[in-house]
Formats: sequence, C-alpha cells, structure tokens
Amino acid sequence: MSGNFILENRGGVALLTFNRPEKLNPLNDDTVGELERRLLQVRDDETASAMVFTGAGRAFCAGADISALKGVTDPAERAKIFNTVGRGRRRVLGRCFDLLSRLEIPTVAAVNGYAVGGGWFLALCCDLRMAVPEAEFWMPEVDLGTPGPARETALLTKHVGPSRAKEIILTCRRFKAPELLQMGLLNRIVGREELMGEAMELAHNLARKPKAAVREAKLNIDTAAVGLR
Repeated sequence: MSGNFILENRGGVALLTFNRPEKLNPLNDDTVGELERRLLQVRDDETASAMVFTGAGRAFCAGADISALKGVTDPAERAKIFNTVGRGRRRVLGRCFDLLSRLEIPTVAAVNGYAVGGGWFLALCCDLRMAVPEAEFWMPEVDLGTPGPARETALLTKHVGPSRAKEIILTCRRFKAPELLQMGLLNRIVGREELMGEAMELAHNLARKPKAAVREAKLNIDTAAVGLR
C-alpha cells in the first residue's frame, strides 16, 4: 500500500517507515491521520511480535509542518497561527502517542536523522531507541508558542529529570546523539550503514521471546515509570 508510510511484516517484526523523505517526514493532517491507521494495524496484527519505527531519507521525522508560518515574523502572530492550524492535528497526534506507548509488543525507534518536536516524542514513545551519530534532536514548541503535549513532557521528565527536561523544552536547542546517549535517552549509537540491520536484529531477538512475558514485563516497567496502566 502506498502513502506517507510503508508498513511491512518481516518475519514477525512490523517495520513502519515514514516515507516522505523529500519533506523530511513532516507531521501534517494527512500524515498524522495515516500514522494513526498504521499503528492500529500494528496493534491488531497478531503475527507481529515486535516493531521497528524509522524514517526514509535524512530525517526520522522533522516534526510539525509549519509551512503556514512562512513569512510571519511576529511571535504572537506565529503562535496564533500555529495553535489554530495545528489544533486538530495535535489531537490525532496525541492518540498516536498513546497508541505507540501502549502497544503490547516491544518497539524500537531507529532514528536515521532529524527528530524534531512531535518526531522526537514519537521516538520517546518507543521502548528502545538507537540513532546514527549525526542525528539531531530538538523541541521547538516553546518558540512556536505552545508548551508541547503534557503526557509526553511527563515521559521526557521521567527519563531525564525536571532540570534536563526544562533545558530541552525551554531552550529549544539542538542536541546531538552522543549527548542523548549520555542522558539515557538513547540505548545505542549505530553507523548509518548498520542502523537498520541492528534495529531489525534487536527486534527479531525480542520477537522470539515469550510474548506474554514480554507484554507483562513491559507493562510493569511502564507502570512503575510513568503510570501507563
């Protein structure tokens, strides 16, 4: 099936690829709607025992499509436009965050490039994360006039603590993969040529484990960390 995403089942591993590389895999109304449908497919696929989420091209996901802000320089006007245009999109994206976080199978984010705003939150919603050394991560929401999603902000804060979370969210600065590895936000850094091979190998290893035990262990950890039960 063609579209903004490619979903394949590779021997029990669902491989979901954001496939708008010419636009750096943005989040607009069409893509977040399709992402929700794809995640529902993964959730309902009884043959999938693990999942890998990645992006095509130079970006994992470049975050919200902000084309409506082109040429607008006044901060208040930018915030008004961004919040008006993106209101419905953020509701759907929130459901995507929830679906991804609550998948019973283990999930691996293979971050192949930029992970911005909602794109970074999508990676955070996965259980395990690996990235190429040149990957860059940042959250521009405050600069765009919005605080960002509360639940995912709580998830980030649980990972790194309030001081680091404030640095990431309030400064809106760019972080490189080695910094995130030190913070514990990445499990490993992998060369570009090896990224997908290592992500799929990890996912296949997880997929071979007893499914019920993996599901309960994941739920126990999530409940202890962020109260997802």
